[in-house]
Amino acid sequence: MREFIDEYLTLLLLEKNLSENSVKSYKSDLFRFLNFLEEKKVTDLSEADHKIISQFMQQLKSEGLTASSASRYLSTLRGFFSFLSVNNYIEKDPTDRVSSAKIVRKLPAVLSFNEIEMILDKPNVDEKLGLRDKSILELLYSSGLRVSELIDLKISDLFLGDEVIRVFGKGSKQRIVPVGSSAIYWLNEYMIRSRPLLERKIHSKNHIYLNTRGSKLSRMGVWKIVDRYTNEAGIDKEVHPHTFRHSFATHLLEGGANLRSVQEMLGHSDISTTQIYTHIDREYIKQIHRDFHPRG
Repeated sequence: MREFIDEYLTLLLLEKNLSENSVKSYKSDLFRFLNFLEEKKVTDLSEADHKIISQFMQQLKSEGLTASSASRYLSTLRGFFSFLSVNNYIEKDPTDRVSSAKIVRKLPAVLSFNEIEMILDKPNVDEKLGLRDKSILELLYSSGLRVSELIDLKISDLFLGDEVIRVFGKGSKQRIVPVGSSAIYWLNEYMIRSRPLLERKIHSKNHIYLNTRGSKLSRMGVWKIVDRYTNEAGIDKEVHPHTFRHSFATHLLEGGANLRSVQEMLGHSDISTTQIYTHIDREYIKQIHRDFHPRG
């Protein structure tokens, strides 16, 4: 069974072009299922029928796993058993008879435009790190980047004369993202006044955003930057880098942007993922009605 899993993971990495982090997630899910099978004394994958899989899903639920996490496990198993079936390693795909968990989609938190401005105003741009932080916050909000996309940016990905940058998203998919004038201004300021002071040619490897050692800024580094200036702005919300991405999409749609265009900018492969922001938009409109209508 372990050999089948290894073969499937190799397929995902080499042929499906998934990222190493995604493959690690699949591996974790599959080996948890494998441990469950061993506990049930199931020694052959052909014995892993829909009843066994349903029991596994029930155990996950009893351990307090959310519906979305349980759905992810089932999706992993569906992909794995489909692979086994296509390659004639098993006769039937048992996941066909397992129903998906109903997912209640939680609306992501967003910041108002005023709250965004309060955070953006906090970095001290007369200091090299403050200028770096200002550029990071401006770019997160201007282009809706994921943290991984931000920290992986290199100098060769900047096309500021055309007001765009090149981003490598999930599965190394490339997309071109617009950059606003304010973010361009502060990115240029950072590149001229701050980055040369942080750069260490051996460590920097042309990455744009650097730490004090001259190496690529880490995910945790960006989280700390966002957390610091949110607190300094006195905003009593749970704010993380992805909140800027949510706010970027929500504010675009509130301003009348086309859903397909927002999907393209965010790098979503499925528009249903982007549609969550239309729900946020409706919630915002309802809140405005409640706050300002005489009979709200």
